[in-house]
Amino acid sequence: PGRCAHFVERKKRFCKMTPAPGRRFCGEHGQQEEENDRKRIPCPLDPKHTVYEDQLQKHLKKCNSREKPKPVSAIRSKRVWCLQVVLFPLKKVPISALSEEELENLITKLKNASIGLELCLEEQILSHQALQEALNDPRNGESAFKHLKQQASILGNMEKLHLLGPGRCFVEFGAGRGKLSHWVDVALENVEDVQFLLVERAPTRHKVDAKHRDSVFERLRVDIQHLCLSKVPVLEKKKLPVVGIGKHLCGAATDLALRCLVESYTMCCDGESEEPAPKRCRKDEAEVPSSNSANNRSNKADRGSVAGIVIAVCCHHKCDWTHYVGREFFQSAGLGAAEFHYFQRMSSWATCGMGGATDEASGSEDPADSREQECSWTAHAPHGTLTAEERKEIGYLCKLLIDHGRVEYLQRRGYTAALQYYTEPAVSLENVLLTAVPHPSSIPEPAS
Repeated sequence: PGRCAHFVERKKRFCKMTPAPGRRFCGEHGQQEEENDRKRIPCPLDPKHTVYEDQLQKHLKKCNSREKPKPVSAIRSKRVWCLQVVLFPLKKVPISALSEEELENLITKLKNASIGLELCLEEQILSHQALQEALNDPRNGESAFKHLKQQASILGNMEKLHLLGPGRCFVEFGAGRGKLSHWVDVALENVEDVQFLLVERAPTRHKVDAKHRDSVFERLRVDIQHLCLSKVPVLEKKKLPVVGIGKHLCGAATDLALRCLVESYTMCCDGESEEPAPKRCRKDEAEVPSSNSANNRSNKADRGSVAGIVIAVCCHHKCDWTHYVGREFFQSAGLGAAEFHYFQRMSSWATCGMGGATDEASGSEDPADSREQECSWTAHAPHGTLTAEERKEIGYLCKLLIDHGRVEYLQRRGYTAALQYYTEPAVSLENVLLTAVPHPSSIPEPAS
């Protein structure tokens, strides 16, 4: 009683929606009501839901799937985001089509490029007091417990790097429901002057930040590659130091987040505009040298900066050469776009469960726990040259090589960067955390 009278055959139950007073069916199933001859059609903006045909124009004005005006911060910086043109091979040959010799050459290049790199990462499996009550709550299931352990370790690593403090803006990339920012807020319960920016391009239901009233949470619905942090009103006004965080930031999103922090925000806060400055004659430059240098020192002292970066990397098979920040690292090792294409595909061998056809996913929400399509070729691997364990080892090596390129990128930009295991493989197969803090010598001195 009081529910929709439509029987959902697929679920073997009646619809649980509540119809309007005096009606037997909800709006979605109202076309089945005998006395109602109004026709419902799929929404042209999102065919996942339907709408009455005679109310289409009214619905299009308020549909959640309609194109909304982009925020001020969603401005692609020509100066920052102008990437060099890369000539990619026109024909992308799948790994399954490679000959035994071609595959061996790729593996040889991979191992040669890995010589001298730190292959055994340090374990930094930490925890934080803010999550102890939730970790001890028996009502949390296995999946929730795994996420809590990861979030606790991320907060523990942030605390170790002295990134949990007042007067900072925490930017969570790929925020989803915003759980990581929620726990950072809990850890900073008595800290003042803290701002949270949650960056997510897709609409999200059951957002945790919607329940926060005391803390300042702002959600930016924008693609990371279009985000210019210096244009966000709160950062433009306060120029707070930024801490970039992310839990399982998928593939190229990690590279886009690093560029957004290290290039876009830093350059814009340094006072460098997107357009080139007008030329001045040497006489003018000679007249005001001391004034310019003093202003530059003042700008650097007053500007916002990146206080730290803590990102749990994920899904290297979704990386893209165009956005990858470690291209110089690859090129210095004699590698290019073609090798990167194969390495990022081979990286999925580490986490896609190739032990046998009977392997089942664990049920976790982590992207690492689902089989990747790239692994399907292994059933007919070329000449059967590689065992499952060898492919798994090569996959981890590909992931490590891609992440080392990111570390070198941050080091060249004046950061002390590192990779570490932040949780056990049983909790998540994607268990590598990328951390970076500004090198002491790169921190600008305050103006005298």
